[in-house]
Amino acid sequence: MSRTLIIAEAGVNHNGSLETAKELVRTAKACGADIVKFQTAKLDSLVSKFAQMANYQKKNTGKVESQKEMLSKLLLSFGDFKELAEYCKEIGITFLSTPFDIESIHFLNDMLDIWKVPSGEITNYPYLVEIAKTKKKIILSTGMSDMEEIREALNLLKENGANDITLLHCTTEYPAPFEEVNLNVMKTLKSEFGCKVGYSDHTKGIEVSLAAVAMGAEVIEKHFTLDCNMEGPDHKASLEPDELKALVDGIRNIEKAKGISVKKPTISEIKNRVVARKSIVAARNIKKGERFSIENLTTKRPGNGISPMRWNEIIGMTAKRDFIEDELIEV
Repeated sequence: MSRTLIIAEAGVNHNGSLETAKELVRTAKACGADIVKFQTAKLDSLVSKFAQMANYQKKNTGKVESQKEMLSKLLLSFGDFKELAEYCKEIGITFLSTPFDIESIHFLNDMLDIWKVPSGEITNYPYLVEIAKTKKKIILSTGMSDMEEIREALNLLKENGANDITLLHCTTEYPAPFEEVNLNVMKTLKSEFGCKVGYSDHTKGIEVSLAAVAMGAEVIEKHFTLDCNMEGPDHKASLEPDELKALVDGIRNIEKAKGISVKKPTISEIKNRVVARKSIVAARNIKKGERFSIENLTTKRPGNGISPMRWNEIIGMTAKRDFIEDELIEV
C-alpha cells in the first residue's frame, strides 16, 4: 500500500499571528496530516507597490488595496518561522514553508528537507536555479501552466542539480470551479514527464482530493483554517478542522481500498461464497435410478454442493440414491 503525503496548507491563514500559526500546527497534527506548510517571504522582494489584488482576494476580504498592503498584515518574520519549525519538531509534525524569494530560500535551506515550489514561481528562472542547487527533493505546483512551461521548468531544475521532483496538478483559483479541475491532467503529467504526481486542491470540500488519490495522486495539498469566517484572502477557500480530519481519514481509507491489481477472492469473500453462491439441488423428490433432468433439478443456495456450472454434465446422469426436495445432488 502506497502512502499519500498529505500537506495541510496553513499558508497565511495565521493572519500574521505566531500564536495562531501554532494553533494551526496543533490542528494539522491532530487531524493526522503529514506536513503543515506555511509561506515565507520578504515583502519588498515578493511584490511591487504597483501589484493589484486578485479578484478572489478582493471578494474574500471585501477590500480593495494593493497586494503589498494586504500581505504586509499576513507575513511572519524569519524569527517566527524558526520558532514555528522548533514547535513542529516538538509536537511531531513535519514543518514546511514555501519561499517566495531567494532570501527566503537561503533562510529556509537549513530547516527543510524538501521544497514546495508554488505555481507562481514556475517561470521564475533565478528562483528555480537557486532551489535546484540545493539538490533537495522538490514538489512543484503547475497551476496556470501549459505543458511547455512545465517542461522548461523541469529541464532547468534538473540541469541545476534537482533529481527528485513531484509535479502537482493545480487550478489556481480560490475556490477553483469543479468544471476547471481537470483531474485527468495528472495522468498526462505522469505519462509525459515520468514524474510522481499529486494534486494541490483549491476546490471547496474534500471530494476532489479524494478522487485525486483514487486516480493515483501521491501528494495532496489542501488549504485549511481555524475558521472560514476569519478575515483574510484564503480562509473562505480553506477547510475547517473537522473537514481536514475527514479528508485525512478519507485518504487513508482510499489507500487501503486501492489494494492490489490481482482479481481474486479476498479473505472476507471466501467465507461468503458458500452463502451467496448456489448449488444443484433436487427440485422435487427423486428416486434412486431416476435420470436427472431440467424437471427434477434446480439451483439454490447454499453453494457448498455441485456448482451449477456443471449443469450440462449432470443432466442425464442417473441418481445413485433417493433425494428429497432441496437436497444437494451428489453423483
